[in-house]
Amino acid sequence: MSVNQQIPDYDLDEMLVVTAPEQLRALADPLRSTLLELLLERAATVNELARAVDRPKSSVAYHVNLLVDAGLLRVVRTRRVRAIEERFYGRVARTFYVGVLNRPEDKQVAAGINGLAEAAAEAAAAHAADELRCTLVHARIPIEEVRTFWAEVQALARRFAQIPRSGDQVYGFAAGLYPTDAPTLPDTEPDPADRPDGQ
Repeated sequence: MSVNQQIPDYDLDEMLVVTAPEQLRALADPLRSTLLELLLERAATVNELARAVDRPKSSVAYHVNLLVDAGLLRVVRTRRVRAIEERFYGRVARTFYVGVLNRPEDKQVAAGINGLAEAAAEAAAAHAADELRCTLVHARIPIEEVRTFWAEVQALARRFAQIPRSGDQVYGFAAGLYPTDAPTLPDTEPDPADRPDGQ
């Protein structure tokens, strides 16, 4: 594969904000999430997707149609094979951002998928085999730094997703930035000798 080849091999938007109930239901299904992940590599037919996930073609076709109906997948190209038109499906966006539509009187509730919980489940076997690369760091930083740092993490994730495909193993990359209840030290007090008039 050429290093200049686009990944995936079709055009898509960078991000789609997902708020419709049918979109949220579509994203919440583990098989449909897997199909969406596979289509980050390249466009694929229902047959190819069914082989990749080792499921019956009819089952995968059902889930693909749900994703199309939800506006998360689309046909990106077709090909004629022995008088049959094959459809290649692709995502409508590289990233699906789960937005929340609330009325002012509603409590704010998390509507998104906890990617870190999903990553932890996926990483269990790698942890047991001592093949998990992981780091966890806490820092007390201002919100402006949170925004800047998260933009850098997202850029790194996009770079990871663009690495040309090869090898036999699929690797996951998970990142999270979240507030915690970790304790903090109080701000340092000035040395009494530095205070004016010894206050």
